[in-house]
Amino acid sequence: MPSPLRVALNLIFLVPGETGGMEVYARELLPRLAALDGVEPVAIVNRVAAEDRDAPWNGPVRSVVADVDARDRKQWVWGEQRHVPRLAAAEGADLIHSLASTGPGRLAGGPPRVTTVHDLHYAVAPEAHFGLRGLGMRLLVPAAVRASRRVIADSRATKDDVVRFIGTAAEQVDVVHLATTVPPREGVGAVVPTAEDELRRRLGLGDRPVLLSMAAKRPHKNVEGLIDALARIPPERRPLLVVPGYVTEHEPVLLRRAAARNVGEAIRFPGWLSRADVEGLWRLATAHVFPSFYEGFGLPVLEALARGVPGACSDRASLPEVAGDATLLFDPADPGAIAAAIDRLLGDEPLRERLRIAGLAQAATFSWERAAEETARSYERALGAA
Repeated sequence: MPSPLRVALNLIFLVPGETGGMEVYARELLPRLAALDGVEPVAIVNRVAAEDRDAPWNGPVRSVVADVDARDRKQWVWGEQRHVPRLAAAEGADLIHSLASTGPGRLAGGPPRVTTVHDLHYAVAPEAHFGLRGLGMRLLVPAAVRASRRVIADSRATKDDVVRFIGTAAEQVDVVHLATTVPPREGVGAVVPTAEDELRRRLGLGDRPVLLSMAAKRPHKNVEGLIDALARIPPERRPLLVVPGYVTEHEPVLLRRAAARNVGEAIRFPGWLSRADVEGLWRLATAHVFPSFYEGFGLPVLEALARGVPGACSDRASLPEVAGDATLLFDPADPGAIAAAIDRLLGDEPLRERLRIAGLAQAATFSWERAAEETARSYERALGAA
């Protein structure tokens, strides 16, 4: 019987609670890879992540610790270029898989590489990264891709971007869609949603219909366009927009925009919320809207579909690929089109029910088990390319 393929998973980037969709990807993919016959994953984590005792790299997946603090970007980069190849070789890894778009360059040595690229914000939507991070990604992502035998892209749209902007051959890029998992309400991993009455009281939602947007407060997410759209809806039909999530330096811009459009009273930015609160918001929301100019995948759209929450989203990049025919699409550059989609959702209950049913069916076409299987096939192609 052949020995299992030992894969060193580069998780140097991961700071629990601070790395968004890339953290979700790692937490969901690792145990599914470990469950496959023929694959033996070993996670390379930083000091901060190593302290998370409930993480899969401290459970079904064995881990080794690199002596870096990834909250410091310089240590993150040093860890990927210096520690990851060394630790992977010491573990006898056949392959390094970097899960967050960056990874060891060609000169770093070590085993062959596979890199997952989640998006090319630095090329398509450079305003997405504040400060020096944008410049760093402009250098680090192409370097990791060019050092890799295979590239995994979250969507066909991201694959097209990798081919266009980095010059990678299309046949070298494998599309592996992400997925989502709705937490159970009892048993292992249970999350009990916060009661609607409590959320409405604590967040000051009153009794108005709630329009939820799980868009980060960054320029390319186009919350400004959503505010402009809200202002076009007559006050008597205007929903209450809730945009949860961590505070960014773009938030003051959004607050000024809301004040200038006289819709400040119709918007809530509650900040970071517990999982119970987030699940409670999903349950009470009448609809979800996601107006982003650019996404590499678009997990919030899939999360809405999986929970049966009818929605509308931008028609750009990967979002139509995720939404299928289960979500209304609009031009994110046209506030009137966004407003019209919101109005349709709020005013047409049969439409919402049709989208709810279609959304559950669309979400069922994505699974983490399939993602793990397709990832393992990418590993096999990478080693076959020697």
